[in-house]
Parts: sequence; structure tokens; C-alpha cells
Amino acid sequence: MARIAEPSAFRLHPLTKVAKRKSAGNMGGVTSSPPFAQNRAAELLALASSPAWPPRPPLTVEAIRRAFEHPQPFTLGLEEELMVVDPGTLDLVPSADEALELVPGDVRFAKELRAAQLEIVTPVCMTAADACRELSAARRDLCDALDGRLRLLASGMHPFSTNYGAITHGERYAQIADEYAWAAKRSLVCGLHIHVALAGAERSLAVYNALRSYLPELAALGANSPFFEGREADMASVRPKFNEVYPRSGIPPAFERWEEFVDYLAWGRAGGLFPDASHLWWEMRPHPVHGTLEIRVLDAQTRVEDSAAIAAVVQALVAMLAARYDVGEPLPRHPSHRIAENAWRAYRYGVHGWLVDLDDGARIPTRDRLGGLLEELEPYAAPFAAAEQIEEARILLAGNGADRQRYVFARGGSVELARWLADETEGSARD
Repeated sequence: MARIAEPSAFRLHPLTKVAKRKSAGNMGGVTSSPPFAQNRAAELLALASSPAWPPRPPLTVEAIRRAFEHPQPFTLGLEEELMVVDPGTLDLVPSADEALELVPGDVRFAKELRAAQLEIVTPVCMTAADACRELSAARRDLCDALDGRLRLLASGMHPFSTNYGAITHGERYAQIADEYAWAAKRSLVCGLHIHVALAGAERSLAVYNALRSYLPELAALGANSPFFEGREADMASVRPKFNEVYPRSGIPPAFERWEEFVDYLAWGRAGGLFPDASHLWWEMRPHPVHGTLEIRVLDAQTRVEDSAAIAAVVQALVAMLAARYDVGEPLPRHPSHRIAENAWRAYRYGVHGWLVDLDDGARIPTRDRLGGLLEELEPYAAPFAAAEQIEEARILLAGNGADRQRYVFARGGSVELARWLADETEGSARD
């Protein structure tokens, strides 16, 4: 008769078996397991401790309502993550601190998770053209300070480097690297984050829920990371797939009321899962400090004008959804799993694929979908004098960052692509 295998859940660990054999062999009484076995067993049975998150005051619905009461709606703020590279090899170098020391006290520049990465933060802007000028000035001023000792490169991921470098010094970064060790240490990713303010908390929540449905279109338009470690990633935007290794990433959930959002944060804090809303790494999130909707689905854009074009699209899209809310039109609130299917196609194919209607499943080429959306947004972009930026967005339909990178790579390889990316990153700030 065949021996039935012992279920793995009930098998004894080898160290336990050693201890039992020694005990059985001692007829005079019970013999304890050797110290090394005791120590190893203690390690195996130990309970991982929760991170010691810093103390934070609890978030309240009242605080959210205050944060989202903006006297001037639809203002913009941009955050772009840039890589620091060696001017000769174009490889990543962990020299962000050195770069920041050259612009002391300048609040436009900040550290990021990796020591080969830094962030540019614009002030609050009224229009995408204003944001373009601010980004250009910040890139230009930093390049002038670096004076060729280091270079800047804007892309969702570096095209060939595996030299991701150290984690930046600081309590927050150390805690992230410790709790999410594999995710934090395996890659270096760079995104463009666009903040848009609205007037009114309920209005903001309704727009947030509806804007989730458009994240795939924005991702396709801004796809700019087709290479990884010197190889074609077979994706127009591979950066989001590395972000998804973190918890609380990908397409965000919908919230019917602000109380749900506050309760979720309190639950996560009580369980030691995360300290506050800054650990929500979804592709879009409500920002309870700034009182903005923060769109995070975009790769960092190599050219400043591309960042401005996408910012104009986001601003007009938010304005359109807010206008529909204001006249009592029901806004969509599609399930996250349906939106995620479109997001995958956006990451995989960029503007060359097709998307699916979230209600009836009808297929439509991504370029057609985006072309129709840009036409729909024109009257909402007009109050922000963004006609030029909407036209720039149409140019991205013909060839976005991922398409340009592939063109350069095919003719010169990964090092020449990195050189082109650095040239465009710095040169577009001076055009």
C-alpha cells in the first residue's frame, strides 16, 4: 500500500526532529535540544515587529474639508523625479547630496528615496505654461550649479544602469527600505506627479472617483520607460510594474465618503501597516495636507514641454469633471479591476494599443480614444490659455517618450540613448 505523504503543514521541522531523537535516546529522562537548535527554533517562531512609525496626529474629516477649501480652484503643482548620472559614462551615481549642496536652501529641490535621484518641486501655478516656465528654470539653475560635474536625466527608468546605489539618509527613507526591502532596493524609478486643487471637499471626492477611470489614457500618453537594464522591456512604460511591488499601489479604490478614507488611514495606523496618507502609493491619491488630487501614474518626462502638455490635459480633465458635477451630472465610479485592465494595455503598448470602454467593453484604438478626449477637453483648457499645450499633447499621440527612446536606441544602443536623454533633459530647459 502506498505511503500517504505527510501534509506539509504538519511536518516536523528538522531541528524539532533532532531534539525528539535525542530525547528518545536518553532513557534516564528528558534531554533538551542543543543551544543552536533552540536559537534557530526561536528565530523561526519569532514574530516580525511592526515598524516604529513616527507619531502623527489622527486625520479627521474636518481637517480634510479645511484642506480642500481652496479660494482659487484648478491650480497646479508639479513634482518631477530626476536621475543623477556621471557625465562620462552616463551611469547612475549616488551624488544627489553633492548636487543639492550646490543649491543650498533652494526649496525647489529635494532628496528622494535613492542617492542617485532628486526631485524638483514647482510652486503653485495657475496654468501649465506657468508650470513649464518653473520646471525649465529649475532644471536650468541646477544644471548651471552642477557645471558639468554631474548631469541630469529624466525618464521613467534609466535605460541600462544596474547601479541603483544606496538609500538616501533619513528616517523616512530608512523605514521604507526596511519595511519594503525588495521593492526599495531592486530598482530606481522616476515619475511626474501632478497636483490639482479644487474648491470643496465633496466636489474633490466626486472628481477623484471619476478621474480614476482616465488614468490609463494619461499613462499611455506619458509612457516613457521602455528599457530596463540595457534591454527592451517589451512595455512602453515598465516603471509602474516596479511600483506595484509596493503595497497600496496601482489603481486606487473609490471612496463613497471622506469618512471611509479617514477610517482606512486610522485602521492602517492602528495595525502598524502604515503611518499616514504619504504611504499610499496608488497611481492617484487625495492629498490631505495640500488639499489636492495627486496624479502619479506618469513616467518622468524627458522634455519640459511634454510635462507641460500632460499637465494641461490633467488640469482641463479635472475642470471638465468638476463642471459636470456642478450641474448635477452623475460622475462615473468604475470598479478598479476594470480600470486596471486598461492600465495594463496602456503600460504595455502606450499609444499603439487599444482600450476598452469601461461600461460596455467596446474596443477603441488608444490614439482614437485620446484624440477624442483632447477634442472634448479643448473648451475646458481655454480658460487656462492652454491651447498650445493641448496641441503638444496631440504631438505625443504621433510619438511619445517611449517611441522616441526606441528610435534612438535602435540607432545607437543604450549608452547613446542615455546621452540623448541627458541632452534632452537639460537642453529642453533652455529652448
